[in-house]
Amino acid sequence: MITVHLRYEIDPDKLDDFIEYGRAWIRLVKKLGGQHHGYFMPSEGDSDEAFALFTFPSLADYEVYRIASKTDPQCQEAFELARTTGCIRRYERRFLSPVFS
Repeated sequence: MITVHLRYEIDPDKLDDFIEYGRAWIRLVKKLGGQHHGYFMPSEGDSDEAFALFTFPSLADYEVYRIASKTDPQCQEAFELARTTGCIRRYERRFLSPVFS
């Protein structure tokens, strides 16, 4: 099992756009075989940092998702939303091995 941890630097003036982007990816990760654990938005402290976590059964399954996301029309719409709004300034991706019990 592999969990992807994303750290986003977002434009705090475009928070609504980023929330729309996040809601789209929650559905898309599930559609493409993963389990999304949600987006974690700024509350107290830094206003330009958000996080997301999602899990796939294996790194190979994650790679299948990555390849599929490059041609899936709904994924392309979500990528375009981020590009056109500029709600994401940059992001970092980490791969983690979860322990659930």
